[in-house]
Amino acid sequence: MKDGFELGCDGPQTLVVGVDGSDTGWRAFHYALGQARRQGARVVAVFADNLQAATFAGTGALALPLLESSADEYREELRGAVEGLGAEHGVEVRFVVAVADPVLALTRVAEEVRADAILVGASTRAAHRLFGSVAVRAVRSGRWPVTVVP
Repeated sequence: MKDGFELGCDGPQTLVVGVDGSDTGWRAFHYALGQARRQGARVVAVFADNLQAATFAGTGALALPLLESSADEYREELRGAVEGLGAEHGVEVRFVVAVADPVLALTRVAEEVRADAILVGASTRAAHRLFGSVAVRAVRSGRWPVTVVP
């Protein structure tokens, strides 16, 4: 047996799950909570903030503060819901906002927390069939088992 950290040696200790407020995102989060509760793991819920990462070419200067304010409120509502559900189910939950593309956000956080697995909700967007969903792109990263929750 190797000394030190080994991914997945005795069941998951840390699960990373993408949360975005969508129905499939909530189902993935609930699935992660159930798995974590049964196996004594913790959940790190990652919200990828693409709005801050995007460039707003052609957007009026007055629209940006309004957009940022709404985004801040949304993130805080999401944080409250995620942390509340974790407490309700007796699972340690950490909410992380990552300013990046969703796959990059998930994989960076998974690397940082030494996650055993990544969970995501299935995509409901038709464009993802052409360009690849978050789940497919996370699988292609090849570092973690990825569970896709419908």
